[in-house]
Amino acid sequence: MKKTIIFVLITFFGSLALILGLGSCKFPPTEEMNRAFDAVMRADNDYDAVTYAPNTLARAREALGRMQMEADLKRFDEARSLAAEAVNLAERAIAEGKTGAVRARDEAANLLAIVGRELTETEAELEAAKNAGGLELDVASLEQDLAAAKGGYGDANECLTEEEYLDAIAKADSIRPVLADIRACINDAAMLATGKKN
Repeated sequence: MKKTIIFVLITFFGSLALILGLGSCKFPPTEEMNRAFDAVMRADNDYDAVTYAPNTLARAREALGRMQMEADLKRFDEARSLAAEAVNLAERAIAEGKTGAVRARDEAANLLAIVGRELTETEAELEAAKNAGGLELDVASLEQDLAAAKGGYGDANECLTEEEYLDAIAKADSIRPVLADIRACINDAAMLATGKKN
């Protein structure tokens, strides 16, 4: 009799455990999925993450999409795992975005310091060439190019102030060839004048 009761109890609790186990897989991991949606939304609304960590953010979005697909197919364990992955990737995108922004800020500031020096030196060279006389230079055109470079430099500094670091870098980079061309024209004119004297 005791053996029968023990067997019945074991069978009952075993069945109960199985039912509970199956029950835990029957319902979508709503809390984990909501957490994943919130994390990816935060990353999507984070300027630095979007700008400086686009690949990691794309992976977070992909994990979120796969999570939803697995949930729709009622593969809830996979959905739960992908929800955790989406959260992890979204948080990593935000962290990488902050690091990337600091790196871009420093790069933009250093580049603008270099361009500022080059701008001052080019302006001085052009002024010296004008005062030297006897050089075959299209001064009006070179002054126009110099003015455009100064305007671009001002725009780049404004981008730096507004924390648009990639735009600041792009604008600063676009100024350098203009300044190099001005200096090349001055050097060519000076060499030509020296050759004529000889």
